[in-house]
Amino acid sequence: MPDPFIDLHTHSSVSDGTERPAELLHAAADAGLDGVALTDHDTTAGWDEAIAAARELPLTLLPGLELSTRVGYRSVHVLGYLVDPTDAALVAETARIREGRRSRARRMVDRIGADYPLTWDDVLDHASEGATIGRPHIADALVALDLEPDRSAAFRGILHPASGYYEPHDAPSPLRGVELIRGAGGVPVIAHPAASSRGIVIDEPALRELVDAGLGGLEVDHRENQAHGKHTLLEWAGRYGLFVTGSSDYHGTGKPNRLGEHRTERVAFDAIVAGATGTEPVVGAGSALT
Repeated sequence: MPDPFIDLHTHSSVSDGTERPAELLHAAADAGLDGVALTDHDTTAGWDEAIAAARELPLTLLPGLELSTRVGYRSVHVLGYLVDPTDAALVAETARIREGRRSRARRMVDRIGADYPLTWDDVLDHASEGATIGRPHIADALVALDLEPDRSAAFRGILHPASGYYEPHDAPSPLRGVELIRGAGGVPVIAHPAASSRGIVIDEPALRELVDAGLGGLEVDHRENQAHGKHTLLEWAGRYGLFVTGSSDYHGTGKPNRLGEHRTERVAFDAIVAGATGTEPVVGAGSALT
């Protein structure tokens, strides 16, 4: 049997994607995916809509989230699969992170607005109700105002950390992130850990701490991971018994990333399902991935 077609990193408009959760699930089915994970930033608010859609489609959904964590000024994202969305500690921390993101975005907009015709209302126009507001929404507002040609250009320009408008947002440590996901019955995976031009976002001693805390895997096949970093990640995965995943990090029209451009093998999918106690995968009608 051929390996299933699995993509374990996607975003809906509940965070910074451009499609509603149901639209994203239909796009995944149209792309021929056998399995897909919804991993919006710091929220599970899109789960109910995604689950309802998945039940009617020939695919299997892994509900999840992408938790924001930090090491100094370096952002480290931790994907959490099959968590309990009602877990008190996770709910409290994600609410705190989202509020911090919103406050930080507001301060950035105020600074940008001193030099460009950008207002907070412009940004809100590009965020769905209840969305986790962040730099992508500011970027979309800049594009709509013809201040940047597209979202990617905005991140290279006005929203770049060296621009003078940027500020980091408050977030827990990666160790705390892994502990929160495991505490909620989920399986944690470091997202695109080699995406930084400065190298892998964590060092090996930090990785060992995360493994001891319950880290499950590393997202290796991702368009932003640097080639030299991927080699190191594969070495670490073998050394510490971690599975590896491949994912698109799909954002609809918000990024050029396409659904299924990188895949996760069945062995990693099975390890996630076996290691989770927080919630169950959603097996849609006629899904080949059970």
